Amino acid sequence: MNQPAPELTLQDLEGRTVSLADYRGQVVLVNNWATWCPPCRAEMPVLEAYYQAHRRKGFVILAVEAGDPPEEVSAFVAQYGLSFPVLLDPEGRSLVAFGNPALPNTYVIDRQGRIRLAWTGPVDRKALETYLTPLLEE
Repeated sequence: MNQPAPELTLQDLEGRTVSLADYRGQVVLVNNWATWCPPCRAEMPVLEAYYQAHRRKGFVILAVEAGDPPEEVSAFVAQYGLSFPVLLDPEGRSLVAFGNPALPNTYVIDRQGRIRLAWTGPVDRKALETYLTPLLEE
């Protein structure tokens, strides 16, 4: 997979506008998820641990929540201790932009703004270390 990342602009939990293009030059993992989705819940601690281990290498996770009320999303973020940006997507724009309605799904965008990796279903630490970590060294 090596195609341009879609244009995507959403709001974070504080109401700030965040665009994928804002992160050009970094490696970005976009994770589409929902608070009610069991596999999404299962992978969040994995994503948080990977983020903590690699964020100083110009790496960010954008967790795009697929339509739950902001209060529920905020409670989830607090419960799971998430430190990466969480974006609200009440209209499902990210699912359309990436062409994948299944949750969770994960896309990795390189420093040049190209989609390099994609997973449908929960991602584990071994897959992240095997496939994503080498992109951080590019």
